Amino acid sequence: MRSHLLNDTTAEQYRRSVTEGVERVAAKIAATDRPFTGVSVDALAPRIDGIDLDKPLHDTTAVLDELEEVYLRDAIYFHHPRYLAHLNCPVVIPAVLGEAVLSAVNSSLDTWDQSAGGTLIERKLIDWTTDRIGLGPAADGVFTSGGTQSNLQALLLAREEAKSQTLAELRVFASEVSHFSVKKSAKLLGLGPDAVVSVPVDNDKRMQTVALARELERCKEAGLTPMAVVATAGTTDFGSIDPLPEIAELCDRYGTWMHVDAAYGCGLLASVKYRDRIEGIERADSVTVDYHKSFFQPVSSSAVLVRDAATLRHATYHAEYLNPRRMVQERIPNQVDKSLQTTRRFDALKLWMTLRTMGADGIGQLFDEVCDLTAEGWHLLAADPRFDVVVQPSLSTLVFRYIPAAVTDPAEIDRANLYARKALFASGDAVVAGTKVGARHYLKFTLLNPETTTDDIAAVLDLIAGHAEQYLGESLDRAS
Repeated sequence: MRSHLLNDTTAEQYRRSVTEGVERVAAKIAATDRPFTGVSVDALAPRIDGIDLDKPLHDTTAVLDELEEVYLRDAIYFHHPRYLAHLNCPVVIPAVLGEAVLSAVNSSLDTWDQSAGGTLIERKLIDWTTDRIGLGPAADGVFTSGGTQSNLQALLLAREEAKSQTLAELRVFASEVSHFSVKKSAKLLGLGPDAVVSVPVDNDKRMQTVALARELERCKEAGLTPMAVVATAGTTDFGSIDPLPEIAELCDRYGTWMHVDAAYGCGLLASVKYRDRIEGIERADSVTVDYHKSFFQPVSSSAVLVRDAATLRHATYHAEYLNPRRMVQERIPNQVDKSLQTTRRFDALKLWMTLRTMGADGIGQLFDEVCDLTAEGWHLLAADPRFDVVVQPSLSTLVFRYIPAAVTDPAEIDRANLYARKALFASGDAVVAGTKVGARHYLKFTLLNPETTTDDIAAVLDLIAGHAEQYLGESLDRAS
């Protein structure tokens, strides 16, 4: 079994095996003509259940053959221009190359003696990002597994900086369309069930600062502690960007930590055209960024950034075997001192490879393209009497629903839209997402692929309308 260990004696075997795997994936991507096969859970599960993991195949070619059957053939391919669903981007080749390198070398970014140059590369990228945000010379941060972890760590720091002796008195303010991880983080941090105050949004799904000011004042009058305001730069459902400068003013007035969840909107940090849409982000105390959403990076590649590096001490613990206190005096850079994680992948390498190959403007141009495409898609929807579109996009999300001319029952319209999404997914012709606006069901395009065209958008809208009309026709037949 030692023949499977990657070392100096098996380097040639490694080269052959990885090359064969890459060739399989490349061939699959080249031949993929739709984002999904439409396979059902009931059809796929028996194939995987029937595999006896205690009986290995002993040959990587045979394993790749099997993988084709149980995964590659029916995977959902985000690179396809008609994958329009969630915040999954197509990935750039330099980042995929970085993934191959980091997996083989397998550095762990918790301590210097497990990563060396990896530590310095990650720190350089953190500095690059904080400079792009404008957080100032004392800023710092660390790579994370994703936006949920980043939001958790940011709120942990905010909790500790609030210096309250009673967790039940702490309050976090976030818009009613903020990410669910805000409430999840509050629970994990031991805050009370009423800790997260939901702030109403305007017609563009942006936090109402008048309402935020009212809630902050109410909190103060009640003798409670306003621990943090979470502003969102790119909500998951609508791509809306909260009014960051106004929120920053209120945070200053009430002495409240300002966190900006820019997991989605961080692509604007590299934008050539639309950077001003996140004006005010430089005033945040902490920022979440997901490079794997709008920097075209493979999952995972994310970070939490802070204005004041000293606040990261709230995540610091020392272990004699790993990062004893003396290393701080010896100026040995251990990233575990800043992180909620211990063992941690060198995910920063993917972004490094991307920037060194394409440059920030190259990433920004791709993100600008999807923002431009979304604006065109909005005009298509706004002009199409078959659809109701919710908000004019700030980023690359469109929320809409099919409205049949002859049906007025909102519940029946809901069912038609739900059916259309399900039928479209089962066909494999396109993949779209869904959400609720108020009590009603809507569909959602998240456009993160520069290869998607307005023709693709128009074609998918026609497919949605066709499936909805089929459902309504069958519904009328059943009723008659």
